[in-house]
Amino acid sequence: MATPDLCLYCFEVLTSFHEKTPTLALETVQRLWKAYPKGLELPSSPEVEEEEDPPALDVPLKPTVNTNPNANTNTNTNTSTARHPIIQRITRATSGSSTPSSSSSSERTSTSNSTDATTPSSSTTSFTPIGISPSTRNTAQLPTPRNLANWASPLFVTWNTLSSSNHPHQNSPTLRGCIGTFSAEPIKTSLKEYALTSAIHDTRFTPITLEELPTLEVAVTLLTDFETCSHPLDWEIGVHGIRITFYYKNKRYGACYLPDVAVEQEWDREETVVSAMRKAGWGGRREKWREVGQLNVIKYQGRKESVTWKEYNEWKSWVQKFMHEMKASNPKEAIDAADAAAAAAAAERS
Repeated sequence: MATPDLCLYCFEVLTSFHEKTPTLALETVQRLWKAYPKGLELPSSPEVEEEEDPPALDVPLKPTVNTNPNANTNTNTNTSTARHPIIQRITRATSGSSTPSSSSSSERTSTSNSTDATTPSSSTTSFTPIGISPSTRNTAQLPTPRNLANWASPLFVTWNTLSSSNHPHQNSPTLRGCIGTFSAEPIKTSLKEYALTSAIHDTRFTPITLEELPTLEVAVTLLTDFETCSHPLDWEIGVHGIRITFYYKNKRYGACYLPDVAVEQEWDREETVVSAMRKAGWGGRREKWREVGQLNVIKYQGRKESVTWKEYNEWKSWVQKFMHEMKASNPKEAIDAADAAAAAAAAERS
């Protein structure tokens, strides 16, 4: 499934693009996210079962576009400074202390029939804010980021504009850009490509500017479980997204919707299929939708995660403090030093 580090990386890519600064490698973002304190300041929440990663993908499609580690919860009431979990382990190993300090988190697709990226419509998100754990979800139990070496998946990156609110994930987001691919491409390279393409080159919207970033959230959806439908309505609302192809007046059309679109728009299955056909460019009469040629519907599921700019900025601020604490000149050097110190401490104990 998608994890918050993938979303943090999308913000990192877009911010670096606009500011013309070096972009952190995805592997470094993953390691820093793994080390980032998540929910340390809150009482423990009821345990939830962690969702397993989906099986290897079998995607018989060519790309068609524009279409945790557990945090230590011991607290010290005399301090509110966040401590990096790795630093906590090092400290305990070298000094015998078992009382780390805790913290509260401070603020921190149109369709083309011949292109290679896809832009479905989507605007809803489900990510619980970093460091803020409602009773229904414990951020300390978020899935651990996966190894990038052999990880490939179809994916979509969605940018949404949020209205001003103290509860960012309870807003009604407005779609600002969404492009992805149905091809199982390496996450290590494809995520950066689609993070930028969806933000800058979605032809339905003007490019996202640097000034807009504080109003945005980004969602990453990994696509899984592709199946050809036995008929156009052989799929479930709220479970599946759809990708359709058909012929009309000797011209081929295609479009797609992510799994949350039908729910968000309160469509039934027929309304969703007809809307997708309209999106693809079909202009026939609504009641004639079944009469197009070779209508084919593929259903799929999506594993989605999202992060707001505020959450990204909060994480980025922690990275800067972490670098200072580790006396490092860059984030990779800081996490390398922390991991090396943790490994040395573990070796000492054994």
